[in-house]
Parts: sequence; structure tokens; C-alpha cells
Amino acid sequence: MCLLPLAAAAVAAPRAPLRLLNRGLAAAMSTAGPLKSVDYEVFGRVQGVCFRMYTEDEARKIGVVGWVKNTSKGTVTGQVQGPEDKVNSMKSWLSKVGSPSSRIDRTNFSNEKTISKLEYSNFSIRY
Repeated sequence: MCLLPLAAAAVAAPRAPLRLLNRGLAAAMSTAGPLKSVDYEVFGRVQGVCFRMYTEDEARKIGVVGWVKNTSKGTVTGQVQGPEDKVNSMKSWLSKVGSPSSRIDRTNFSNEKTISKLEYSNFSIRY
């Protein structure tokens, strides 16, 4: 099976619907009750094990926004925003699950607060 035609179609597809979808997600979340924001840092074997990629994927599945990045001290840090129940689901994933090859020793959460609107339109990996 050749995937080249599919890849070419994906590249040629207009991007506007995705931007509208992201805005729609942010708008839907902003009306879904109280919004929460929390910073996190994950300790353990979390670099070199696709942790950021899996975090981005899980955040998008759950329906939260924010970011994730590696630190120079071997941890992964970031911020999650969204409805309280979805933020709590992401906090649980960051504490207990992670990527398949990761080992989470502990996760620190800080600056947890209620926010009036989302500061991000999606979830991204930062470098």
C-alpha cells in the first residue's frame, strides 16, 4: 500500500478548518464551567522516551490546552489549562501514566488557579 498520495493530499489540504476547529475547542472549553490552570514538572526517566509527544497526544485527547518541554536538569515541565475535570485527568496522567518507556518518580504541581479564559488555543511541544 502506497501512502504517498495520502501524504500529498494531507500537505495540499487547506489549514483553515483546523484553525477554526482549534478556536471552536477553546470557545467550547471557555463555556464549560470554571477553567483551571496548573504548572507541572515531571521527575524520573522522562527524557529520551517520547514523553513530550505522548503528553501532547494525551492532552489533545482529553481536551486541554497548554505546553510541554524538556528542561536542562532532565525533567519535563509545562502548563495545562481547561475545565477543572479535564485538568484533573491530565494531572493524573502526568503523575501515573506517561509514555510507555517512561518512569515517573514524582510530579510536582504548582500555581494552580482558576482563570477567566484560556491563554492557549492548543497544546504544543516547546523547545
